[in-house]
Amino acid sequence: MREVAVVTTGFFDGVHLGHRHVLETVVSSARERGEEAIVVTFWPHPRTVLQQDARDFRILSSLEEKKMLLEANGIDRVEVLPFTREFAAMKAEDYLRMLRKNYGATLVVMGYDNRIGSDHLTAAACAKLPEFAHRMDFSVLSCAELPDFAHGGAVSSTQIRHALEEGDIERANGMLGYEYGLYGVVVAGNRLGRTIGFPTANMQLYEPLKLVPLNGVYAVEVEVLGQKYKGMCNIGMRPTVDGKVRTIETHILDFDEDIYGLPLRIRFQRRIRDERKFPSLEALKEQLSKDRLSIRI
Repeated sequence: MREVAVVTTGFFDGVHLGHRHVLETVVSSARERGEEAIVVTFWPHPRTVLQQDARDFRILSSLEEKKMLLEANGIDRVEVLPFTREFAAMKAEDYLRMLRKNYGATLVVMGYDNRIGSDHLTAAACAKLPEFAHRMDFSVLSCAELPDFAHGGAVSSTQIRHALEEGDIERANGMLGYEYGLYGVVVAGNRLGRTIGFPTANMQLYEPLKLVPLNGVYAVEVEVLGQKYKGMCNIGMRPTVDGKVRTIETHILDFDEDIYGLPLRIRFQRRIRDERKFPSLEALKEQLSKDRLSIRI
C-alpha cells in the first residue's frame, strides 16, 4: 500500500502554543483520514545558514528537544532535512512536490503565517494552485490564527526569545506552554560556593546555540540522577568575585552528590532578582540564604 500522510513543515523552534495549534490540526486530520502524522523540519536554523544576524541569534530548542516535543504532541514521525543554501533556493511548487513524492503527503497543513519555498508562498497562495494540487493529488489547509496570548501579543518564537532575553520567564513559559529549560553537562568550577555553604553545579550546554535567559537568579526545577529537586540558578559574571566569563551555576536544594561529568537539566520557574555585586562573601552568603528560603516556600 502506498504511504500516505498529513504533513506539516517548518522549523518549529520551541514547539510553542502557536505551533501546537498547527500540530493538533495535523494529528486530528491524520487520525480522521487513517493516515500518518508527519512533521518535516530542518536543521540547522535558516538564519545561521543564511547569516542573518547569525552571530547573535540563539535557538529555543535543540534538535533532540524539538523531536521530543513534536512526538509528545502526537506526531508519528519527524523527518529532519539538512538546511543548506541549495535547499533554501527551492521553489514552493518543488518543495510541495517533494513532500508528496517522499512522504506521501495528501494534505499539507500550514500555519496562518507560514511561508514555503524561496518564493515565500503563504498557505492561501499555495491553496490557489488548483492545477498543481489536482495533478499531484494533494491539498493545502491553512490553520486559523491563534488568538493573542493572555499577557498580550501574538505567540511566536521571536516573542519568546525577547521575553527570555528580558528575564520574563513567566511570560516565556506561558507562550511555550511548558517551563523553558537548559540541558548540559556538569563541569568543574572554582568551588567557591562550597566554601560559603552553597555548592553549585556549573553547567556547560550540550547545544551551544541555545538561548540563555537574562543574567540573574532564578528558581528552577533540577533533574539529575533520575530525580527532581528544587534549585536556584545564577546566570552571569559572578561580580562579587570578579568573574571573567558568563556561567550557569545551580545550587540544588537538599542534595550533596558528586555529579561532575553527569548530565543536568534545569527548568526555569521564576526570576528572583538581578545579579549584583556584594561588598563581601558574607553579604553574598546572607542574600543566598534569603534566596533559598524564597524558593522553599
